[in-house]
Amino acid sequence: MSRGTTKRAKKKSVAANPQRANPLWGGRFASGPDALMEQVNASISFDKALAAQDLAQSRAHCSMLVKTGILSRKDGHAILRGLDAVEREIAAGTFPYTPALEDIHMHVEARLAELIGEAAGRLHTARSRNDQVATDFRLWVRDAIDRIEAALGRLQGVLVERADEHAGTILPGLTHLQPAQPVTFGHHLLAYFEMFDRDRGRMRDCRARLNESPLGAAALAGTTYPIDRRNTAKALGFARPMENSMDAVSARDFALEFLAACSIAAVHLSRLGEELVLWASPRFRYVRLSDAFSTGSSIMPQKRNPDAAELVRAKAGPIIGSLTSLLITMKGLPLTYSKDMQEDKVPTFAAAEQLELCVQVMTGMIADLAVDKAAMRTATSEGFLTATDLADWLVQQLDMPFREAHGVVGRIVRLAEQKSVGLEDLSLADLKLIEPRITSDAQRALSVDVAIARRSSYGGTAPKLVRAAIQRARARLKAQR
Repeated sequence: MSRGTTKRAKKKSVAANPQRANPLWGGRFASGPDALMEQVNASISFDKALAAQDLAQSRAHCSMLVKTGILSRKDGHAILRGLDAVEREIAAGTFPYTPALEDIHMHVEARLAELIGEAAGRLHTARSRNDQVATDFRLWVRDAIDRIEAALGRLQGVLVERADEHAGTILPGLTHLQPAQPVTFGHHLLAYFEMFDRDRGRMRDCRARLNESPLGAAALAGTTYPIDRRNTAKALGFARPMENSMDAVSARDFALEFLAACSIAAVHLSRLGEELVLWASPRFRYVRLSDAFSTGSSIMPQKRNPDAAELVRAKAGPIIGSLTSLLITMKGLPLTYSKDMQEDKVPTFAAAEQLELCVQVMTGMIADLAVDKAAMRTATSEGFLTATDLADWLVQQLDMPFREAHGVVGRIVRLAEQKSVGLEDLSLADLKLIEPRITSDAQRALSVDVAIARRSSYGGTAPKLVRAAIQRARARLKAQR
């Protein structure tokens, strides 16, 4: 016999050992799984994160079985005591995990059997791992939404407070990263308040849609036992049981919707992170990040790097990737459950963890950000920020069509460039060279302060509107608590 044949024979004999068959589903199998099969099949390395949710739904299921008479009170009490013991072991870090038991559900059931004996085997009556994991996962995502939504609310609170400090602080507003029109820094910060408010809304919408209980759908077709699904749904805080048993065990759109909401929030955080990187650069010098959220260089002692903002910007990539990963996993799956769906948790867990961290980091950066008002104000002298205001004056005072006014001001800007001065530095004679009807009143329109104050349409950047928006934002935050 060749050496390779000997190895294969040994491997086969190990796999054929009936003692290695899984105790929870091994009755159908004469032998246990190959070591590689165990490795690829096991999910306990990541789904032990569902332990709290699995214990909660097991308690709800057990109580319902007792209430409906499917399970005796004696066995029910034993199971609940055993689940309490398992919870204590997990909390203490003494709970025994092994890849041979695949997932958290089998771990809990196996340990329960060791603790209370035969009664443990009755807990799985009228339940499948399919509806069990679907329930656990919905509970986990619901908890993650609550944490992230609350964290976003704290970030909004910090943005509002900083906006209040800078309701009248003027800086250039940009389009195409070019100077466009003057805005207030408070107004700029409130733009992100609105983005994060929509992110919170998406999280709440997702929570409302996922808040239906799959428990009791069993493997895919329901169960023959007289269970009370409304009872378990209520016990777990769900609004109702899911209507269709096949949908209950196979739906993962709640996770997709959650990851989509996470991805959009990550993009908003990334955009703010990018602005902090720009603002903290020597070219802008608008802000200074605190030492708590900056790093240095191993070779250049003068360096002060905005690494926290850069990492918030970078982490949007993996979060978006998590959504793409699960979309691709789900796109070709027939109803109902397939083992592919085991891979739903890793991207979801990772995205939630990273997003929550990014929100917390951004909250810290904004809270102790040092703002250089003088640098912002100085920057408004570049880029002819009040050109549109001069065009508006021509329309309003000379009844000039806006497109014609646009052309007139364009020629005035060209003259200012030739003279290497700002619009406000041009003399009245200079302005009249382009448009003879211009009066000295037009020069007032070229003031940045006047331009800011006149932006008084609803949602505009005028300081009085910004302060009113801050009050409305505070009221919204209070209502959402």
